[in-house]
Amino acid sequence: MAKAKPTPGARRGGSRAELMMQVRRWHSYLGALIAPALLMFAITGGFQLFGLHESHGDYRPQPLLEKFGQLHMKQKFSAKASRPAAGGAPAKGAVQAGAAPKPAAAKTVTPFKIQALKWFFLLVSAGLTISTLLGVWLALTFSRNKPVIWGLLMAGTLLPVLLVLL
Repeated sequence: MAKAKPTPGARRGGSRAELMMQVRRWHSYLGALIAPALLMFAITGGFQLFGLHESHGDYRPQPLLEKFGQLHMKQKFSAKASRPAAGGAPAKGAVQAGAAPKPAAAKTVTPFKIQALKWFFLLVSAGLTISTLLGVWLALTFSRNKPVIWGLLMAGTLLPVLLVLL
Protein backbone atom coordinates (compact mmCIF):
# COMPACT_ATOMS: atom_id res chain seq x y z
CA MET A 1 0.00 0.00 0.00
CA ALA A 2 1.35 3.44 -0.94
CA LYS A 3 2.28 5.90 1.76
CA ALA A 4 -0.13 8.86 1.94
CA LYS A 5 1.31 12.30 1.24
CA PRO A 6 1.09 14.77 4.12
CA THR A 7 -1.37 17.58 3.64
CA PRO A 8 0.18 21.01 2.94
CA GLY A 9 -0.95 22.42 6.30
CA ALA A 10 0.25 19.49 8.38
CA ARG A 11 3.30 19.92 10.62
CA ARG A 12 5.23 17.63 12.86
CA GLY A 13 3.54 17.45 16.25
CA GLY A 14 0.26 19.10 15.24
CA SER A 15 -2.05 20.29 12.53
CA ARG A 16 -2.43 23.72 11.03
CA ALA A 17 -5.64 24.19 13.05
CA GLU A 18 -3.75 23.54 16.29
CA LEU A 19 -1.07 26.02 15.26
CA MET A 20 -3.72 28.65 14.55
CA MET A 21 -5.34 28.00 17.94
CA GLN A 22 -1.97 28.62 19.60
CA VAL A 23 -1.41 31.81 17.58
CA ARG A 24 -4.89 33.08 18.52
CA ARG A 25 -4.31 32.25 22.18
CA TRP A 26 -0.99 34.10 22.32
CA HIS A 27 -2.47 36.99 20.34
CA SER A 28 -5.23 37.27 22.96
CA TYR A 29 -2.71 37.15 25.80
CA LEU A 30 -0.42 39.77 24.28
CA GLY A 31 -3.38 41.95 23.33
CA ALA A 32 -4.81 41.80 26.86
CA LEU A 33 -1.46 42.87 28.31
CA ILE A 34 -0.97 45.87 26.04
CA ALA A 35 -4.63 46.92 25.59
CA PRO A 36 -4.71 49.33 28.57
CA ALA A 37 -1.63 51.23 27.33
CA LEU A 38 -2.90 51.19 23.76
CA LEU A 39 -6.21 52.69 24.90
CA MET A 40 -4.39 55.40 26.87
CA PHE A 41 -2.23 56.35 23.88
CA ALA A 42 -5.14 56.32 21.41
CA ILE A 43 -7.38 58.46 23.60
CA THR A 44 -4.76 60.95 24.78
CA GLY A 45 -3.39 61.21 21.25
CA GLY A 46 -6.85 62.20 20.06
CA PHE A 47 -6.96 65.01 22.64
CA GLN A 48 -3.45 66.16 21.71
CA LEU A 49 -4.37 66.59 18.04
CA PHE A 50 -6.33 69.69 18.94
CA GLY A 51 -4.16 70.88 21.84
CA LEU A 52 -6.73 69.96 24.48
CA HIS A 53 -4.02 68.71 26.84
CA GLU A 54 -2.37 72.11 27.41
CA SER A 55 -3.40 75.65 28.20
CA HIS A 56 -3.71 78.27 25.47
CA GLY A 57 -5.54 81.58 25.58
CA ASP A 58 -8.42 81.36 28.03
CA TYR A 59 -8.60 77.55 27.78
CA ARG A 60 -7.38 75.51 30.76
CA PRO A 61 -7.53 71.72 30.48
CA GLN A 62 -8.80 69.52 33.26
CA PRO A 63 -5.82 68.59 35.48
CA LEU A 64 -6.24 64.87 34.76
CA LEU A 65 -6.25 65.49 31.00
CA GLU A 66 -3.11 67.61 31.32
CA LYS A 67 -1.39 64.89 33.38
CA PHE A 68 -2.29 62.17 30.87
CA GLY A 69 -0.97 64.40 28.09
CA GLN A 70 2.36 64.65 29.92
CA LEU A 71 2.35 60.89 30.50
CA HIS A 72 1.81 60.37 26.76
CA MET A 73 4.59 62.76 25.72
CA LYS A 74 7.11 62.80 28.59
CA GLN A 75 6.32 59.58 30.50
CA LYS A 76 5.65 61.69 33.62
CA PHE A 77 2.25 61.82 35.30
CA SER A 78 2.35 65.46 36.38
CA ALA A 79 1.01 68.76 35.19
CA LYS A 80 3.21 70.79 32.88
CA ALA A 81 5.18 73.50 34.66
CA SER A 82 3.52 76.87 34.25
CA ARG A 83 5.23 79.46 32.10
CA PRO A 84 6.82 82.51 33.72
CA ALA A 85 4.94 85.80 33.68
CA ALA A 86 5.56 88.33 30.91
CA GLY A 87 8.30 90.10 32.93
CA GLY A 88 10.05 86.86 33.94
CA ALA A 89 12.94 85.05 32.36
CA PRO A 90 12.46 84.01 28.75
CA ALA A 91 11.20 80.51 28.14
CA LYS A 92 13.66 77.88 27.03
CA GLY A 93 14.22 78.19 23.30
CA ALA A 94 12.72 81.69 23.13
CA VAL A 95 14.28 84.14 20.68
CA GLN A 96 16.36 86.79 22.47
CA ALA A 97 16.19 90.45 21.42
CA GLY A 98 18.56 91.00 18.52
CA ALA A 99 18.87 87.27 17.82
CA ALA A 100 18.40 86.05 14.28
CA PRO A 101 14.92 84.62 13.68
CA LYS A 102 14.59 80.96 12.80
CA PRO A 103 14.32 80.31 9.06
CA ALA A 104 10.83 79.51 7.78
CA ALA A 105 10.02 75.96 6.81
CA ALA A 106 10.84 75.16 3.20
CA LYS A 107 7.36 73.83 2.42
CA THR A 108 4.28 75.32 4.01
CA VAL A 109 1.12 73.31 4.56
CA THR A 110 -2.22 75.01 4.13
CA PRO A 111 -4.46 75.23 7.19
CA PHE A 112 -7.07 73.10 5.38
CA LYS A 113 -4.56 70.28 4.92
CA ILE A 114 -3.54 70.45 8.57
CA GLN A 115 -7.13 70.38 9.79
CA ALA A 116 -8.06 67.56 7.41
CA LEU A 117 -5.08 65.52 8.63
CA LYS A 118 -5.97 66.20 12.28
CA TRP A 119 -9.55 65.03 11.70
CA PHE A 120 -8.32 61.92 9.87
CA PHE A 121 -5.97 61.10 12.76
CA LEU A 122 -8.86 61.65 15.19
CA LEU A 123 -10.80 59.07 13.17
CA VAL A 124 -7.80 56.74 13.44
CA SER A 125 -7.68 57.34 17.21
CA ALA A 126 -11.39 56.52 17.55
CA GLY A 127 -11.01 53.45 15.33
CA LEU A 128 -8.04 52.21 17.35
CA THR A 129 -9.97 52.73 20.60
CA ILE A 130 -13.04 50.87 19.32
CA SER A 131 -10.95 48.09 17.78
CA THR A 132 -8.99 47.60 21.01
CA LEU A 133 -12.17 47.49 23.10
CA LEU A 134 -13.67 44.96 20.69
CA GLY A 135 -10.50 42.87 20.92
CA VAL A 136 -10.69 42.86 24.72
CA TRP A 137 -14.36 41.88 24.53
CA LEU A 138 -13.56 39.07 22.08
CA ALA A 139 -10.73 37.81 24.27
CA LEU A 140 -12.97 37.77 27.34
CA THR A 141 -15.90 36.24 25.46
CA PHE A 142 -14.17 33.47 23.54
CA SER A 143 -11.16 32.64 25.69
CA ARG A 144 -11.18 29.33 27.50
CA ASN A 145 -8.93 30.80 30.16
CA LYS A 146 -10.71 33.99 31.26
CA PRO A 147 -8.75 34.35 34.53
CA VAL A 148 -5.51 34.64 32.51
CA ILE A 149 -7.05 37.34 30.30
CA TRP A 150 -8.31 39.26 33.35
CA GLY A 151 -4.92 38.90 35.02
CA LEU A 152 -3.10 40.22 31.96
CA LEU A 153 -5.52 43.15 31.67
CA MET A 154 -4.87 44.03 35.32
CA ALA A 155 -1.11 43.60 34.86
CA GLY A 156 -1.20 45.82 31.77
CA THR A 157 -3.02 48.47 33.81
CA LEU A 158 -1.05 48.22 37.07
CA LEU A 159 2.48 47.82 35.69
CA PRO A 160 2.62 51.30 34.08
CA VAL A 161 1.02 52.82 37.18
CA LEU A 162 3.69 51.24 39.39
CA LEU A 163 6.48 52.32 37.04
CA VAL A 164 5.20 55.92 37.07
CA LEU A 165 5.01 55.91 40.87
CA LEU A 166 8.56 54.56 41.35
